[in-house]
Amino acid sequence: MDTSYPREERPPPKRGSPPAAPAPRDHLLWAIFNTLYMNFCCLGFVALAFAVKARDRKVSGDVEAARHFSSKARCYNALATAGSVLLPLLLGALIVTGVIHLSKLAHESVGFFTYQFSGTDDEEQ
Repeated sequence: MDTSYPREERPPPKRGSPPAAPAPRDHLLWAIFNTLYMNFCCLGFVALAFAVKARDRKVSGDVEAARHFSSKARCYNALATAGSVLLPLLLGALIVTGVIHLSKLAHESVGFFTYQFSGTDDEEQ
């Protein structure tokens, strides 16, 4: 055994409580964005209310309530974002489908509107 250098005596690491769980996110910026720009059925405003509640509970130290309100804020934010993105896409798809259908219908009915009423041999007799 080599004892040529001095050794430091280190105490064993202390075993305390496990590290605390990180504070829950309040999703406030996402809720503000949904409230101002993509407010589908007022879901952005509801998400903003829950985000503010989550932030208040986090500041007061009630982590469980903050986690609960944060979860609700995230849910309403996701619903508001999905509704605000999917509904215009669905509306656009319906418009495109309607235009295609009407153009085919108009193309097929051109013969009906261009029919000429001219005299035939049957009328002369």
